[in-house]
Parts: sequence; structure tokens; C-alpha cells
Amino acid sequence: MGDRTAYLAAQGYAGELGYELGTVERRLGRLLIAAGPPRAAAWAANVWLDPQEIKVASISDAAAKLRAIQRNWAFYAPRLYRRATLIQEQLPKVSAKPLVFGTPPPSAPLGSWTLLDAETMLVSPRCTSPFPNGEIHFVEDHAGPPSRAYLKLWEALTVIGCRPEPGERCLDLGSSPGGWSWALQRMGAHVVSVDKVPLAPQTRARSGRSTGCSRMSCATRNGSWHWSRAGSAPEPAAILSARSNSKARLITRRLGALLRLQARSCATCSTTSTS
Repeated sequence: MGDRTAYLAAQGYAGELGYELGTVERRLGRLLIAAGPPRAAAWAANVWLDPQEIKVASISDAAAKLRAIQRNWAFYAPRLYRRATLIQEQLPKVSAKPLVFGTPPPSAPLGSWTLLDAETMLVSPRCTSPFPNGEIHFVEDHAGPPSRAYLKLWEALTVIGCRPEPGERCLDLGSSPGGWSWALQRMGAHVVSVDKVPLAPQTRARSGRSTGCSRMSCATRNGSWHWSRAGSAPEPAAILSARSNSKARLITRRLGALLRLQARSCATCSTTSTS
């Protein structure tokens, strides 16, 4: 395909990805193909780094040509789904076991492919995500957290490859009911949660103390923050920042869109400090 890159949008955000990329040569469902080398794309769940078209004569021929390139493949099939499924069934199985948070992501190369038509595949042996179609599934905790919002934080930290260390201070703005604060507590961080409504009981139960103060007094009284997250911030740069500028830039560049999905209304009428 020459100098082109394919970008797979996160579910429901193909329009935002198209706006971010500008000119798009071709679109297949959530998969957008654009000219030029790979570039940062906040709305992309996965980027196909070296897409190429391959002609195939049959289902078996398609599977054989994929196996000849490498072992592991994930398919995206917005069209010709039955045919694509039959091809994928002839390939080695790729583990789809949910990930235990904190364990390393898969290290084996995982390529992606789709059908442009019945006789043409678009394949990319190299992709930015080691997860099928860039989607991470975790072993969930159905008893502890007050909501499933913590999964977004787990996903963000897994993608960037770093997380708050035990003893680091975290500021969660717009935190109720407390899913992110709950997750940060489980990592051993000291958390200050700010919202106009109380945290859920299971999150407050882990709190060391509860106080009321404004956002400014909290920030100045406790000094600098290792991590902070604002639930109502409209821009990626304001959603999650770190005391280290390099860490902040990394998070902003790679996870702005993901974290924006988690934005909630935030007020600073009350504060719960947890440790």
C-alpha cells in the first residue's frame, strides 16, 4: 500500500478519529486508512503500522498466507464477517484470557488483518497494541469497587506501562462514587478525593480521615502531587498530570482520549483524604 497507516478507532469514536487524522483515504467501519507514516492518534485503540494488501484465492489460501508471515493474528471484520471468521479459525488460537491487573501485557507480536473484499486482505504484522483490536479485558473485582470506572484507570496505566507507587500522593477531582480512588488505594497510594457528594461506603471505609476544604487549600496544604486527575476537565492535558513533566507528556499523548471518556462533573464542596 506504499506509505500508509491504518488506525482502528475506539468503539464509538470513528468520527473523532477521522477529525483528528484529517484526510482519510479509506474507511472500513472503525478502521481508517491514511497516507503517511504512523503518527500519534489519541482516538485510536490500535494502529496498524505496516498495512499491505494481499490477494487470496480461497479461505485456506488466506489462512496459509497469514501463517507464512507469523503465528499470531487478530481479525477485524466490519464486512464479510462469516468469511473472515472461517479464515481466523484456521489460524493458531490467540489467548483471550482476561488480564490480571499489574501483570505484564502479552509480549508476543500480534498482527491484525481484515478483508477489503472476498479476494483481498489488508494485513499488518506489526501493531501498536499487543491486545486484539486494542481492547483490554481484565479479571474484574465484583465485590470491592463502587463502580466499574476503575477499569478505565487500570486500562490507562496498563497501556502507558507505569502506575502510582506505594506512598505516592494522588488527587482525584470529581471522584464520586470513588472507583478511581478505590483502585489507587489498592495500589498503596495516598489519595485525596474531591467531589460535591460523598464517596461510596466501601471506598470511605478505607479512608484514614475525612475533612472539608477547597481545591486550592488542599493543593497548597499538601504540597506537590505525584498524580492528579480532574473529572470535569475537557482537554487531555488537564485530565491526568504528573509532577514529572515527562510523565505528564507521555500520559497526555497516549491516553488523552481514553481518559476523556471517564470525565464527570466535578465540584469541590467536600474532600475526603484517604490513605
